[in-house]
Amino acid sequence: MHPFVVSKQSSFKAVIEHLQHELSSLRTGRANPAIVEDIKVMAYESTMDLKGVASITAQDTKTLVVQPWDKSLLQAIEKAIRDADIGINPAVDGGIVRLNFPMMTEENRKKLVKTMKEWCEESRVALRQVREASREEVMKMEKAGDIGEDEKFKMLDELDEYTKELTRNIDEIAESKEKEIMTI
Repeated sequence: MHPFVVSKQSSFKAVIEHLQHELSSLRTGRANPAIVEDIKVMAYESTMDLKGVASITAQDTKTLVVQPWDKSLLQAIEKAIRDADIGINPAVDGGIVRLNFPMMTEENRKKLVKTMKEWCEESRVALRQVREASREEVMKMEKAGDIGEDEKFKMLDELDEYTKELTRNIDEIAESKEKEIMTI
């Protein structure tokens, strides 16, 4: 692969990583710490991610346990989860916050799949934007005389092929996530 294309791989991969992070926060039928770890909590007169002030573990497939490192943050954590509007009612139980996930309905699952597909399409568009910006750089390099026409076409072909590969990757991720969401 041409060094120019290799130098652009991190931009392409950032799109995929962002999608995977977004999808990890989608609520499937299982309790997953990623659903709540980025919730913002007011702690020590600043805003922090929940994962920065507490440990989050899955007790079982329907329950998450949030254990703050500082017990004085229990009420702030409970309030932040309640205010996040993720459809889960937190319950303070001693020194922990327990999150019980209700069973998802078929309708909720279909809405999640629709949201997931929208995010995947946004990622495909972002990949094409990265490709187009890279193509413009290649054109400028040729116009400036830094590369020849053959090298330009080789680089453009590699950019197109890499974009197609990552688009297939997005499709595989979407298919896998849809199965996960629809599985009861």
